[in-house]
Amino acid sequence: MKPGHCLYQFGAVVGAMLMVLPATPQKARPRSLVIPLHCAGGDCPLLTGVPVTAGMRSGFVRLLAGETVGWHTTGENEESLVILQGKGEAMIEGEASQQFSAPAVVYIPPATRHNVKNTGEVPLQYVYVVAPAEKSVPDSAQ
Repeated sequence: MKPGHCLYQFGAVVGAMLMVLPATPQKARPRSLVIPLHCAGGDCPLLTGVPVTAGMRSGFVRLLAGETVGWHTTGENEESLVILQGKGEAMIEGEASQQFSAPAVVYIPPATRHNVKNTGEVPLQYVYVVAPAEKSVPDSAQ
């Protein structure tokens, strides 16, 4: 056997195998969407993250008078609430509660335990948007 012959045969076999193996599936690129804001009550998902989006999630919330969404955190994600109707209170752990009324936007920083309560007489309706946050810039760098 000639020197390098086994290496040549091995290379030919690997090349043939690569030709028959399926290619790695490509991630589908998110597409633009229009989603109606219909929600009978509670929390109705709108955008559910990958693969529908590149990482953002969203939903429509409708709370009756006195109801809360419940204490929760969005982990390392930041969240904004776009208040469409009603008035309420954003309760942020370790901070004073903040009152709001429509139209308004409420911002919740990453890793923050929070709750939202309807303090009005009519249903509180809002859209939440949760997205991955960039790494924080230290206060000294600002």
